[in-house]
Amino acid sequence: MTYRFRRVHRLLKTDEFSSVFSLRQARSSALFQVYARPNELGHARVGLVVGKKVHKRAVRRNYIKRTVREWFRLNQATLPAQDYIVRAKLAFSRADRAEAVIALSTLFAKLARCRASSSS
Repeated sequence: MTYRFRRVHRLLKTDEFSSVFSLRQARSSALFQVYARPNELGHARVGLVVGKKVHKRAVRRNYIKRTVREWFRLNQATLPAQDYIVRAKLAFSRADRAEAVIALSTLFAKLARCRASSSS
């Protein structure tokens, strides 16, 4: 098992993002909204959306993206083969990072349960 975050594990193109948004299988919390769509690749991929409305400073937006990417990198082996988009709703500080990671874990677990119940 590798913990790398390679290019094949990222959503990069507009049509890849559009296909996930169009399915509208989503869960949200106060900090994040996560969209999901099954893929045929055999591994999970993630795309990030952190707009200027979340925080004016690029430094803070980049911190949010780094936090989400790191969580995904460490947990990608346990995720089902789906395309995910994580949209940040609120900025969080370094002190609130643990809370943000818990929120991400909860949202991804909810999406996994939703997929399991819809496939059976």
